[in-house]
Amino acid sequence: MKALVSTLLVACALAAPAAAFAQTANPANAPLTRAQVIADLVRVEQAGYRPVAKDVNYPDDIQHAEAIVAQEQAQKTQQAAPGNTAVGGVAMTGSSDAGAPVMASVGGRSIYAGH
Repeated sequence: MKALVSTLLVACALAAPAAAFAQTANPANAPLTRAQVIADLVRVEQAGYRPVAKDVNYPDDIQHAEAIVAQEQAQKTQQAAPGNTAVGGVAMTGSSDAGAPVMASVGGRSIYAGH
């Protein structure tokens, strides 16, 4: 019993410093200020969102307005740094499936079927 209590105390003492670093401030996870929330609400309202108490289309309305705001911000970013959006005179608008898993099959069945 004494060994169990000693082991538990040592484990808690070693875990305490790790818990102290759990709340490290990260700008991406930092809480928003009141001014940031109000500015965000103003941007969404300018994009066409009208907050009302009983909005039957609530998620769709706000998501549509947020998409408009995101598109406007992307256009501003693109206009601010046009050299970052094109490679060799071609706009970077494609996509890639590199690294996507491929299912090997023979005759429409997996090569592992029946094993």
